Amino acid sequence: MKLAVVGVTGLVGRAALKILEERSFPVGQLIPVASPRSKGQMIRFCDQELLITDHLQAISEKPEIAIFSAGGDVSREWAPKYAAAGVRVIDNSSAWRMDPAIPLIVPEINAGILTSGDYIIANPNCSTIQLVMVLAPLHARYSVKRVVISTYQSVTGTGAKAVRQLENERNGIAGEMAYPHPIDLNLFPHGGAFQENGYTAEEMKLVYETRKILNAPSIMVSPTIVRVPVLGGHSEAVNIEFSNPFDLPDIYSVLSTMPGITIQDDIQRNIYPMPILAEGKDDVFVGRIRRDESLENALNLFIVSDNLRKGAATNAIQIAEYLLRFSS
Repeated sequence: MKLAVVGVTGLVGRAALKILEERSFPVGQLIPVASPRSKGQMIRFCDQELLITDHLQAISEKPEIAIFSAGGDVSREWAPKYAAAGVRVIDNSSAWRMDPAIPLIVPEINAGILTSGDYIIANPNCSTIQLVMVLAPLHARYSVKRVVISTYQSVTGTGAKAVRQLENERNGIAGEMAYPHPIDLNLFPHGGAFQENGYTAEEMKLVYETRKILNAPSIMVSPTIVRVPVLGGHSEAVNIEFSNPFDLPDIYSVLSTMPGITIQDDIQRNIYPMPILAEGKDDVFVGRIRRDESLENALNLFIVSDNLRKGAATNAIQIAEYLLRFSS
């Protein structure tokens, strides 16, 4: 298979190359694509040095699949051009997620809705992916009514510029700022541009994407996003109100049988999910599972996942693995 990776020099693009190797994805030819300033540079994949090219050259080589991780503007301009050339695009940006004609996919939940006619497929926001991985099996069992979520998001979710800001601040170096405030020894409730309703774009993604993926437009979602000085992954404190009663042992049973979820919940030994443990792994980790004693049929839990892997690159590659059936 010919596979293009668009945005190959970014954090998610580089993670995608690593994960493609780890999962032994059947790449016959990898076509690395990046911005004009990176064209002509070399990048390493499977012990080979590959020349980074541009969109027109990539399209002319007719890859079967293109994984996009280059931002919404690039996706809006180029994804339709790849699709028109018969290339299946898996897009990591927010450009297509809420288009009703474009499937928004977390493979463990809804890959079955994909058809051979889908040529642009949206990858959800990283925070949404780890949230719905937990919500989906619980919703199927108890019917989720309302979700209150506070995220604690890694600087890697903003990109390499934010990582450099954190590193510069820790080393006392003046440099370019990705954020409006210092991030080292700090946190702030701000992710994405503020909207007219007072929420940020990142917060509203959690609302709309959750409803679309679960095919549950009536679920109420109340989000707050917080950026924290962490590299390893995103964390989420989540309160879930169900329509139906539950028993805690059943909650553990439901979550433990969901592919891609690992329960880390032994408070006697101080075992619970943490970004430092999730970094470099593909599972979504869940712990601090406990009944909300202030509200009937409500549950509290804590969710952590590597936002560059399952939150972005791994999920996209899992979609590509599912698409292999349409190429065989």
